[in-house]
Amino acid sequence: MIESTLAHRTQDDVASVTHDLENGGVRIVIGTFLDNSGVFRAKQVPGAKGGSFHSPGLGAAPSWAVFAIDDQLVLTSAFSVVGDMRLRVDLDAIRNLGDGVAWAPIELADQHGRPLGHCARGALRRHQVAFESDGIETLAAFEIEFTCFDSVTGRVGDGPAYGLGPLLDRSKFLDDVHESFAVAGLMIEQLHAEYGMGQIELTTEPASALEAADNYVLARIVLGRVARAHGVKLSFSPRPVHNGIGNGAHLHVSYSRNGEPLFSGGNGPHGLSRDGAAAIAGLVKWLPESMGVLAPSLLSSTRLQPGNWSGAFACWGLENREAALRLCEATPGNTRGANVEIKCVDHSANAYSAAALILGLSRRGIQEELELPDEVPMDPGSLSDDERTARNIVTIGGAQASNIESMRSSQVVRTILGDVLVDAMVAVREHEVELASTLSAEELIEKFRYSWSV
Repeated sequence: MIESTLAHRTQDDVASVTHDLENGGVRIVIGTFLDNSGVFRAKQVPGAKGGSFHSPGLGAAPSWAVFAIDDQLVLTSAFSVVGDMRLRVDLDAIRNLGDGVAWAPIELADQHGRPLGHCARGALRRHQVAFESDGIETLAAFEIEFTCFDSVTGRVGDGPAYGLGPLLDRSKFLDDVHESFAVAGLMIEQLHAEYGMGQIELTTEPASALEAADNYVLARIVLGRVARAHGVKLSFSPRPVHNGIGNGAHLHVSYSRNGEPLFSGGNGPHGLSRDGAAAIAGLVKWLPESMGVLAPSLLSSTRLQPGNWSGAFACWGLENREAALRLCEATPGNTRGANVEIKCVDHSANAYSAAALILGLSRRGIQEELELPDEVPMDPGSLSDDERTARNIVTIGGAQASNIESMRSSQVVRTILGDVLVDAMVAVREHEVELASTLSAEELIEKFRYSWSV
């Protein structure tokens, strides 16, 4: 069980962690804050000061919440030049990365140590606790797709898709990735060359929702550190090259109550329990108004297109890679058990906000005992508009401005994430709409290729 807020640890606890860091050769503690444009912001302290980074925390302007991808501050009435907040690292989640560096995720507090409503990690923490109070445990993991470029020439890597060649071409880099992940305490489940040129995908083992989001952030940091040592630049952009395949951050989730899975062992389709079916129903129902959180950037819609296996339709289906919700059934070939893959998520999203929203929508579906819509067992893109309408299949790869407005006006999204967090996301994404209005698609892809890189 995790705590509903990031507690202030005792002096003895802090001293014990600091002692362990020193014994582990840690010279620097880096804390990262994933902002509402999906960009990593950070501060660091000497290892001996790791305790003060936890409590009271380091100062930062509240306007950090409204940094845009072009580093412009999009000030609002709630986020202005006035005020201060504390950046507090979670000492329970600290990881030694080797080479004298440790990392920990940041949560936001006011100067009295009270959690702030625009903290995405805090929102995810609360929703995991809410699920646990219902007697439901969560497991989650992000798939991480990225594209490799030569840091000098800018040339993208070669194929073939899913081939051995790209792995051998990058063997020293990828060997170091495996080693560095192990040092950081991350277990890589699998790694392979993806469909796009220069594209690699890896997954880590599932964990509770909060730990899974931390693992995702940590994996991105480790990848960035290793890439720099090997002359590689990594792009996590939803569309890294104009005539290529986009990068996703598909989120897998599963739920269980008293050790019994909700997505298998029941009487519903493919073994879904009543609560498992209701959780999926909640996701299908409210996905269209959630894209401003899950696929929110000025490049997201260029990836979220039919035929790209990106999940451009709000529907569900067994092993259906064109549906936004792909049900992975419990079979001998699926050793992790049944889970749902939310395919529409990309790296421009804040992973904590995205996971919090997915948990919140699932829980609301269970609470309202929603009926599961009919399964879509075929490619939704192969259906006519009339056929999709008859099946209540909604296309979710729309324009960014429309997605922002749907998020802004969604009482469900606001209830789950809170007004202050939603309004911060709206502000930075509306700035992106303005940026996009002055550039072509090719110019946008070029300009923002590394905006979500570490």
